Amino acid sequence: MTPPTEFKKEIPYRHKHLLGIEELDRAEIEYVLSLAESFKEISTRAIKKVPTLRGRTVVNLFFEPSTRTRSSFEIAEKRLSADSLNFSTSTSSVTKGETLVDTARNLEAMAPDIIVIRHKAAGAPLLLSRTVSSSIINAGDGSHEHPTQALLDALTIKERKRRIAGLRVVIVGDIEHSRVARSNIHLLTKLGPRWSSRGPSRSCHARSSGSG
Repeated sequence: MTPPTEFKKEIPYRHKHLLGIEELDRAEIEYVLSLAESFKEISTRAIKKVPTLRGRTVVNLFFEPSTRTRSSFEIAEKRLSADSLNFSTSTSSVTKGETLVDTARNLEAMAPDIIVIRHKAAGAPLLLSRTVSSSIINAGDGSHEHPTQALLDALTIKERKRRIAGLRVVIVGDIEHSRVARSNIHLLTKLGPRWSSRGPSRSCHARSSGSG
């Protein structure tokens, strides 16, 4: 993604892929949030389109059912002028036993720039990143991580509270099996609020962080 002019002098994001929040540092997270804020205005325009990803091809590779995440990616790709391909496993050779790696290599023959993947197996995005030359975005892998949802959660908190550091944040749910919770915990730990989590006794025993 080509950043707006004000971000071009120094880009702290040093990764080819977005596999998880755990691998990002605070400066990289804050850069992505600032970049997202700068693009949010597009949604308020009469013509909701900018040429940022013109000429780029994005493949949405979803092995799990999804409504909000998949449609969010599709809308974002269209508004950024990318050419997108939505891959449906139900009508592909996956139903005949084609492996994830084989599917990825077949897609790579079409020279996509980005592959967005959601998969029930933790580590599937990492496997793809080591197999193909495209940039990989993790849209949820098993119970591992869901980095884009955590970034969206952080942006929402920042917009509503004007800050993240110094807040008190509670995550409630099935923490042990929630990839969103895991990504949020990584993110909150790096950005500085006090956080705690609450869930079923087998899932979570009141974990908490220190002050940021």
